[in-house]
Amino acid sequence: MKNKDRKNKGFTLVEALIAIFVIALTIVALMVSSQAFTMANASGVDMSTAEFLIEEIRELTAVMPVIDPQTGTDVFGSETGETLTLYDDLDDFDNAAFSPPIDINRAQLTNYSGFTQQITVHNVSPSNYRNIVMDHTSDFVKVTVAILLDGQQLSSTTWIRARQ
Repeated sequence: MKNKDRKNKGFTLVEALIAIFVIALTIVALMVSSQAFTMANASGVDMSTAEFLIEEIRELTAVMPVIDPQTGTDVFGSETGETLTLYDDLDDFDNAAFSPPIDINRAQLTNYSGFTQQITVHNVSPSNYRNIVMDHTSDFVKVTVAILLDGQQLSSTTWIRARQ
């Protein structure tokens, strides 16, 4: 009878320790997965922001002529002393970097101060858009916008424009 009484009184110390270990393991697994989900969500937000910033440059430059309307092919890149507010053609953006980034209206997006928009514009061969040629020797330009977050590249997009 003594054995029966002992079994009905509750859990043994070993059983209680095993239950506590299983519960602790479950809590740790939930915390680790929650942290992983939070990091993945933050990366997704950063990538969405990068794509947004690329599109701001694409929309800003979409209506601009490829070469300067006043000087024609005299200068590739921004004209001497020209600032962002005076950029009037696509090649003015060659080797430009904006941090904080800018929007379609050329306004600084101070909420995104850790981001940088880097833009390069190159003339490319009409028969092979991968071949960069001398400035103003082709009717086609390749525009590349790279988005950096705290100096690390997040995204980059390239498109081809024809001289209008």
